[in-house]
Amino acid sequence: MYITQGLHRALQQKPEAVAIRFAGQELSYKAFIERVARLAGALQALGMESGDRVAMLALNSDRYLEYQFGVPWGGGVLNPCNIRWSAAEIIYSLQDSASSILLVDDTFKAMAGQIVKEVDSLRHVIYVGQGATPAGMLRYADLLANSAPVADACRRGDDLAGVFYTGGTTGFPKGVMLSHRNLCTSAMSILAEGLIQAERSYLHAAPMFHLADLGISLPHWMCGNTHAVIPAFAPEAVLASIARDRVTDALLVPTMIQMLVDHPAIKEAHDLSSLKRIVYGASPISEAVLDRAMAALPGVEFVQAYGMTELSPIATVNHAWYHSAEGRKAGKLRSAGRASFGAEVKIVDDAGVELSRGTVGEVAVRGANVMQGYWKKPGQTAAAIRNGWMHTGDGAYMDDDGFIFVVDRLKDMIISGGENIYSAEVENAIARHAAVAACAVIGIPDAAWGETVHAVIVSKPGAVSTADDIIGHCKSLIAGYKCPRSIAFVDQLPLSGAGKILKNKLRDPYWEGRERSVG
Repeated sequence: MYITQGLHRALQQKPEAVAIRFAGQELSYKAFIERVARLAGALQALGMESGDRVAMLALNSDRYLEYQFGVPWGGGVLNPCNIRWSAAEIIYSLQDSASSILLVDDTFKAMAGQIVKEVDSLRHVIYVGQGATPAGMLRYADLLANSAPVADACRRGDDLAGVFYTGGTTGFPKGVMLSHRNLCTSAMSILAEGLIQAERSYLHAAPMFHLADLGISLPHWMCGNTHAVIPAFAPEAVLASIARDRVTDALLVPTMIQMLVDHPAIKEAHDLSSLKRIVYGASPISEAVLDRAMAALPGVEFVQAYGMTELSPIATVNHAWYHSAEGRKAGKLRSAGRASFGAEVKIVDDAGVELSRGTVGEVAVRGANVMQGYWKKPGQTAAAIRNGWMHTGDGAYMDDDGFIFVVDRLKDMIISGGENIYSAEVENAIARHAAVAACAVIGIPDAAWGETVHAVIVSKPGAVSTADDIIGHCKSLIAGYKCPRSIAFVDQLPLSGAGKILKNKLRDPYWEGRERSVG
């Protein structure tokens, strides 16, 4: 199995069908695949060899889709950059992966100069924007125009398809290595679940650098469906695309759903009758938001998919029926669903022993969707994958029907607006401030974002700092969405007998009387 396989099927069966709609333009499968093959040839001409990492730092676009397939078509390995990271974080991921080619758009072209200076492995930067090509960069349109299409390299099976960087509990991002088999297994599982059908139109509103979008869009490519693209999520843009492009399917996180259905534009005269299904992930959806969404989008199915980058990304599915008024009586709405096709799921203790139903432990997943490992981090790989089971770090219990209920995060991960934030990474940034003696970062409840980042800080004797000082310091080191939104200064942090900070003592006052779950 290989991720370009669906393109060959579409070229054979429906070459003139619309593959992409973006910025008022349409591209057929035949035209799209020719551009993919030309991009592959251009990258090979620039020195890309089998297994070389090629990165992209850009907003969503038709050219991002060409990158997603052109790199593997030419034998390379994807390394999509997180557009919300700071320059330092992006530089680390590029240097760590030894990426040799970087594609950038207008939004990030100014950052490219700093990146080139600090990433020794980069040989070429390709400009995919619409303006004048910046000095030192190659123009994307020229490369395609001057390159002949090449045959698909057909890297497949256990060949590496991409290195997808996630936040790291050690303060550094980790590169998740996913093979063609990993990604195709997850895609086929989604198809087997019945979440995607042929003759549909999928909206790329979630960021394309994130594996969630690639993971849910790959089965759409296998079906030869149409892909509508907007540069980034915005309620007005989503509504306009649904109406204009006759979108049937979309992937959104609950925060996006809330923003969409609460936006004044939802009451305007948009024809949303084409929309059939919204798949959401990252956290459960509240019943109040679901009620508003179902009222604003009558007839639309809502489905939850739980997983993580390390699982390519799907592990469990909570189907639409359990979101309906009748289905909610079964008490599964707050569940993350049951194991998807191709995945085994169990709840285990610290020794990896499966726990009885209803007992909280760690979610472990086994199957061909489990990553190959973390790039150049064998120790962390061995700690995460034990006896073939991926230990997710999420705490949950399983009921008698096989549904899992995620109740906490064993790795102190915070989910704010669908974005994963690791407390250790934020703590490492805060600790670099000259006035900080000790700190702890926790997630506290927030009506709009699910959780926000809250820091508790002990200052050094005689040192003086303010919340604004700390937040500004953090913004120079990590992405803005990871930085604390609120800060408390205390004399000391609660510690266990072994000297470990007792974060539960810090969290409890904020979560008292609330059901604390992911999101």
